[in-house]
Amino acid sequence: MELYDVMRVTFAAREFTGDPLPEETLGKILDNARFAPSGGNRQGWRVIVVRDPATTRALADLSGMAAKRYAAQVSNGESPWNTIDPPGVDAATIERTPAPARLTEPIATAPVVLVLCLDLRVVASVDQDLDRIGIVSGASIYPFAWNVLLAARHEGFGGTITTLATAQEPKVQALLGIPKHVAVCAVMPLGRPVRTLTKLKRKPVAEFAMRERWGGPSL
Repeated sequence: MELYDVMRVTFAAREFTGDPLPEETLGKILDNARFAPSGGNRQGWRVIVVRDPATTRALADLSGMAAKRYAAQVSNGESPWNTIDPPGVDAATIERTPAPARLTEPIATAPVVLVLCLDLRVVASVDQDLDRIGIVSGASIYPFAWNVLLAARHEGFGGTITTLATAQEPKVQALLGIPKHVAVCAVMPLGRPVRTLTKLKRKPVAEFAMRERWGGPSL
């Protein structure tokens, strides 16, 4: 597929046929994804390839804890897990809210799950002293994650970037033996999608690109 075509049809795949993702194909996906940019070209990403059903189920269950809050906030008309507005739902409401299966079960049912990690010792987190949640570190891992999905789509497979398990990072670290200086950035189920989307809904450029300054004329 041409680059622009792959970019326009790489969707968040959450349902898989059960076909295996061969080790050779996965190796090819990662071999191409590694050319993603990273801060200082330090390439601090690390990937744990998980195929054991007991481990993928444990990762799904850990994701479920954050999924409950996600669902409770959505039901309350909130933008879930945002760092600007405090949640309007209490702990009891979150606890009794079921975790949506669509957010957790892909991790348990995919033929392979990638746990994407980042060695924080090699990341320049230049926004660490600002009075907000740091996001700059993501520039050294999420381009790689996106490359994985692009390469998977090219090979006839698919997946999605899930981050709910990161809310339980210490437990994920304990489960997989990840050192404390290594951040858990995403849990990515991969497999052959049950169906393939060819038309994605995205905002037009004029809605997010502006000239010269915030609020300037649309591009």
